[in-house]
Amino acid sequence: MKTIFSGVQPTGTVTLGNYIGAFRQFTELQNDYQCLFCIVDQHAITVQQDPVELAKTIRSLAAIYIASGIDPEKAVLFIQSEVPAHAQAGWMMQCIAYIGELERMTQFKDKSDGKEGVSSALLTYPPLMAADILLYNTNIVPVGDDQKQHLELTRDLAERFNKRFGGILTIPEVRIPKNGARIRSLQDPLKKMSKSDPNKKGTISLLDTPKEIEKKIKSAVTDSEGIVKYDVENKPGVSNLLTIESALSDVSIEDLVVKYDGLGYGAFKAGVAEAVINHLSPIQERYYELLDSPVLDEILDEGAAKANAIAAVTLGKMEVAMGLGRRR
Repeated sequence: MKTIFSGVQPTGTVTLGNYIGAFRQFTELQNDYQCLFCIVDQHAITVQQDPVELAKTIRSLAAIYIASGIDPEKAVLFIQSEVPAHAQAGWMMQCIAYIGELERMTQFKDKSDGKEGVSSALLTYPPLMAADILLYNTNIVPVGDDQKQHLELTRDLAERFNKRFGGILTIPEVRIPKNGARIRSLQDPLKKMSKSDPNKKGTISLLDTPKEIEKKIKSAVTDSEGIVKYDVENKPGVSNLLTIESALSDVSIEDLVVKYDGLGYGAFKAGVAEAVINHLSPIQERYYELLDSPVLDEILDEGAAKANAIAAVTLGKMEVAMGLGRRR
């Protein structure tokens, strides 16, 4: 069985876009692959974090994974910092990475641009990400376009390691979803819905209350035509709302256009809001059951134990290949 690895940072709030674009796919993948889902808290501290808040968001993200449908009997869910091999292998990857290729990373350029003081960890983020993936003999990494460059570097580092030290590491395949629903901002439908968006009216959080969801969708940008139809180029706001309802209700966009024919945007937005609320309600209920429950700790403990067992084998092979430690 092929292995899939995915890591998500515990920063910000998981949005409806994250859920539709990634988390729902995770629940399907776990049935056909060996899946490891990692809360990458060590990546989160490449920029300054409030320690108390970070601890809360780590636990919150773990609860969201389970509430969204991740089955700990099928998949491994764990926290990155609870598997020391990540930091150890990350250092080894740094030792074979070149400064020039790290400085060419688009995200490093964007996050360091115009800043007087930049953490060295922003530069060395990609080798740690490579270690995250390579420790588990990962075959497939599902990522968005924004992470494609990092995954290409991961492949380069794995090939470089294998060439120098022997064929130990599995070269992962980058898989970018081609047909997945792309959820846009409610206030600027030309941009993706992002948890880092300063305009919170444009983003639906997975934990928003029904009233908050209704208010945000009611104020979503549409147009003055008053006709519900799918036309991304000319009606991006309406098309985005149709995409959201279709993704959560499993009703085709074509059928939704028929459903709202002649009803106007008021009824349309009310229907979208109802679909979102109905879908998220059981997820939220399960989330709050888990959040302070010892069950969540048991799941994370078991996940860390399973991840440590797998990672330790790969790390040991890497250390022997590089000549580290005492040979007995």
